[in-house]
Amino acid sequence: MNINIHNSWRKKLINEFEQPYFRNLEAFVKNEYSSTTCCPPVDLIFSAFDLCHFDDVKVVIIGQDPYHGIGQANGLSFSVADGISQPPSLINIFKEIETNLNIPYPNSGNLERWARQGVLLLNATLTVRAHQAGSHQKRGWEQFTDEVIKVISKEKRDVVFLLWGGFANRKAKLIDDTKHHILMSGHPSPLSANRGYWFGNKHFSETNKALNANNKKEISW
Repeated sequence: MNINIHNSWRKKLINEFEQPYFRNLEAFVKNEYSSTTCCPPVDLIFSAFDLCHFDDVKVVIIGQDPYHGIGQANGLSFSVADGISQPPSLINIFKEIETNLNIPYPNSGNLERWARQGVLLLNATLTVRAHQAGSHQKRGWEQFTDEVIKVISKEKRDVVFLLWGGFANRKAKLIDDTKHHILMSGHPSPLSANRGYWFGNKHFSETNKALNANNKKEISW
């Protein structure tokens, strides 16, 4: 695995790359990509960091696993490549934005446009075997991405963290809530959303309200 991560992040995380757990993770991922089909493409593993540099982070959205369908994952949580059908969770995200902000439903599920505005779309696990959800969990990625959250919490101020669903909600303990804004709700997956735990959370307008209060440019969702 080539650790092709933007220098703004490399400087903050350099100690992690030298840790035994990360060396083991690197060897595991390299073997997986050489012996089977994995997602996202190897050159997109660190896309979230390459498109949203450390100094630019204003919002963090935490996912769990990359999409495991061929051609879906592009290295950004909840996002799919251009031309790929939008998965159910992403559809519900866009429906909430449509209702919350009264803006048109988008054609593309590619969230690069968010990343370039300062939204870090961070999956807890950055790789997965094709068609095998969770197959790269508990190999070290979670330790690495927890450290990412801790570094943001420690070194930045007034970042908005959007924690959707039980897994993401548990990351709140890594964040200093005296310095940052934490918004929690159910997950946008149909199972959660259809039970009333997602729609109406108004997280997108609330995010922009928090950014405005700190003289930061709103996200164009």
